[in-house]
Amino acid sequence: MTDALREPTFLILTALADRPLHGYGILRDVEEISDGRVRLRAGTLYTALDRLTSDGWVAVDREEVVDGRLRRYYKLTDLGAARLATEVARMQANTRVAERRLRVRPMEGTA
Repeated sequence: MTDALREPTFLILTALADRPLHGYGILRDVEEISDGRVRLRAGTLYTALDRLTSDGWVAVDREEVVDGRLRRYYKLTDLGAARLATEVARMQANTRVAERRLRVRPMEGTA
């Protein structure tokens, strides 16, 4: 059985699922995906990206210089996409069980 991903990791992988992004783009997308609930700090993001890169789930796509500063773009690897898909399936299975149990839950005051 695969361990559940922590929410920030799940959101970073999700942000990279459809296109490469640079760090600031990932920060913004994670905030948007989570409806503002998750706001990563730059240090947290880059620590996570280093870990995800060493795990083989994320890779550097390209680098470019913008206004004299290096901008590094990251992309989701096939291994990362497979791990994200596994997590989505796990979450969907849990959601189906919760929904089914809520449908049969007796209302308070009824027996």
